[in-house]
Amino acid sequence: MLKSKVALITGSTSGIGLGIARRLASEGCHILLNGLGDREAVEAIRYQLETEYRVETYYHGADLSDVEQIGSMMDFSEKAFGGVDILVNNAGVQHVAPVEEFDPEQWNNIMAVNLNSVFHTSRLAIPSMKLKGWGRIINVASIHAMVASPYKSAYVAAKHGVAGFTKTVALETARSGITCNAVCPGYVMTPLVENQIADTAKARNITEAEVMEQVILGAQPTKQFTQVEDIAEMVYFLCLPSAKNITGSLQTIDGGYIAA
Repeated sequence: MLKSKVALITGSTSGIGLGIARRLASEGCHILLNGLGDREAVEAIRYQLETEYRVETYYHGADLSDVEQIGSMMDFSEKAFGGVDILVNNAGVQHVAPVEEFDPEQWNNIMAVNLNSVFHTSRLAIPSMKLKGWGRIINVASIHAMVASPYKSAYVAAKHGVAGFTKTVALETARSGITCNAVCPGYVMTPLVENQIADTAKARNITEAEVMEQVILGAQPTKQFTQVEDIAEMVYFLCLPSAKNITGSLQTIDGGYIAA
């Protein structure tokens, strides 16, 4: 049902984004990858997707904190594919510190990548989606789009912003064949989470083992990490015709986090 659709997934050279890219490619979507990584490693990923799933796959290394580079990436999608049908805003960065110690540059970077880029990619993708009368915008937010945690002020603020932006875009595009939703995972063992364990231990003055038990899995009643494949499957579902009336929603995959 998604064969020959064009999907741009930001932050898709590893982790959640790469899992989503693989899932959509397996359904016949052409893929535009974006993210960080060694040039050879990224090329290996691009080539593997293209050959395994027999879909066109390109890579654009736009720095999502830079508005001009985002514009260049969206222009590239128009030239290569005639625009984006499925936009998955997945890229994210994190920094953990008390508010009074939070580095303003870190704050600005988190806002630029986690929130501002969602605005810029969406505003540039929507016109061609409207012309086609079909589009899917899926923002990979976080459970922190709905609840807060200490020492993550910028990340929580950005993800709450993504939630509000998602709802607004859904209302504005409600009669255009476009849907806009957010997927809100609980903790997923990705490089982003791995890298914040030490910072969280320092901020809370506890051991890394205690961070895992008390902070990370302690927040999820199932005591299980959300799997990348689960998130990819949710994204795929939101692209299907059967999800055409799901828009403006925050879809949680959180092991019961917000039910507790």
